[in-house]
Amino acid sequence: MGAKSTVSIRKTKSDEYECIAEAVHEVIKDIGGLDDVIKLGYKVIIKPNMVAVPVSRCSGAVTRWEVCLAVYKEVESIGGIPVIAESASVGADTEDVILMCGYRDLRDSGVRVVDLKSRKPDENGQMPAGYRCTVEVPDGKIAHEILTWELVRDADAIITVPVMKTHDQTEITLGMKNLKGLMRDNCKKRFHFDGLTESVVDLNTVFRPCVEIVDGTFAAEGIGPVFGDTKRMDLLIGSKDIVACEAVTGKIMGYEPEEVPITVVAAKRGLGTMELSEIETVGERIEDVEERFVRCSETKIEGIADSFNIVSGSETCTGCRNTIVSILMEMKEKGFLKYTEDLTIISGSPEDIDEDLLKGEVVCVGECTKKYAAQNGYRCAAGCPPRNDLIVKEILNGREAYNCE
Repeated sequence: MGAKSTVSIRKTKSDEYECIAEAVHEVIKDIGGLDDVIKLGYKVIIKPNMVAVPVSRCSGAVTRWEVCLAVYKEVESIGGIPVIAESASVGADTEDVILMCGYRDLRDSGVRVVDLKSRKPDENGQMPAGYRCTVEVPDGKIAHEILTWELVRDADAIITVPVMKTHDQTEITLGMKNLKGLMRDNCKKRFHFDGLTESVVDLNTVFRPCVEIVDGTFAAEGIGPVFGDTKRMDLLIGSKDIVACEAVTGKIMGYEPEEVPITVVAAKRGLGTMELSEIETVGERIEDVEERFVRCSETKIEGIADSFNIVSGSETCTGCRNTIVSILMEMKEKGFLKYTEDLTIISGSPEDIDEDLLKGEVVCVGECTKKYAAQNGYRCAAGCPPRNDLIVKEILNGREAYNCE
């Protein structure tokens, strides 16, 4: 048996930057330092999760600037050239997140923080992310090219710094899925239509992080990635084996590795190990810090009409099941739950659906239902899993103005 993958689990002593920087340093030291993966002069992208503007910067939805700054300084200390780079989710303004979450202050202090979506030149007249470009995926199962920027393409190393949180389509979202922010929006959209799990793993075969450091200081449970409830964990978790890092982090959150689709697929495709017996943890023990997170599917939403009905085939996956929960939360936030009256949502394989259960308006969700919807004249939000906004648009059916971008 070869050497085990190492995952560091460290507790933070307080919310002060100095204490967080100390914990980041301990994590990096535990996993053997950065000298073997970052050389003098390397251009290094530090990739936080800035999915959208959160309710507060420490809600568990967005990576804290303190963690990214600590990683930035660790890279600088060994002669790397770091940049914190991100593009928020489709329809979200990265600059709004940068401002809300304290990254604007970092930028003003001289730390390079780049909004990949920006087309505005910097003070030297240069485009901050360079020109748009396309990168091929030689071993892609689904994604065969990535639409990105020159800054990403030309990076010598990537450190992914996600938040510790649940997700409405992938159970949890950590460092591998975090790399979606290195793609342009039209590429993000395509991933949902083509198959999110395999596409994310394809992405990681091209832009493979050399290190993952999970910000688990303030985590989020329930309907992630934006509407989750804050859960304080005071943890930082890191590894050079991204699959091992996510297997351990998921275990701390109450998920067995085989329950998380991205972890399973990435392990099968050789990006790392998910076998806990093949992983050595340093610092805290899993059993001393684990605390089960409320899952998206377990979240109860008040205000849904009594006549609302979900009919699922036997092959409904967690992606579509959790997405339905998530869009109900989004509809609640926008005051749209009245449109769940006499509404039936179908997901999964339609071959074994009891059609006697279909009442009122019918909206099909997911790629599996696309043909069935066309045959029966039902509206359908296709995708694997589909984007939340597309499902809401089909439910509203023009009765409310809704931005689908």
